[in-house]
Amino acid sequence: MPWYLEWSLLYLAVINVIGCIVTVYDKICAKRNKWRVSEKTLFVLSAIGGGLSVYITMLLIRHKTKHKRFMVGIPVIIALELILIMVITVWVKLHG
Repeated sequence: MPWYLEWSLLYLAVINVIGCIVTVYDKICAKRNKWRVSEKTLFVLSAIGGGLSVYITMLLIRHKTKHKRFMVGIPVIIALELILIMVITVWVKLHG
């Protein structure tokens, strides 16, 4: 396996663990009426590769599931990232 693929997988694993932790933390803060994680933070985590864990965690712990902004926005981010991965993969196979 090429080094860049190993590092990419490690990055995705780490960012998804962070996304899960931050989502659970926000849920705990919401229940306790404490200072919350900003919505922007959850979207940024999703946009930089943690979208799958953020989305699955939200569904599992029933956090922000009534917000269309999250239930539509995060899957759109995931879909765009998958398209980007496919485009990069095809480009590398054609030019690399």
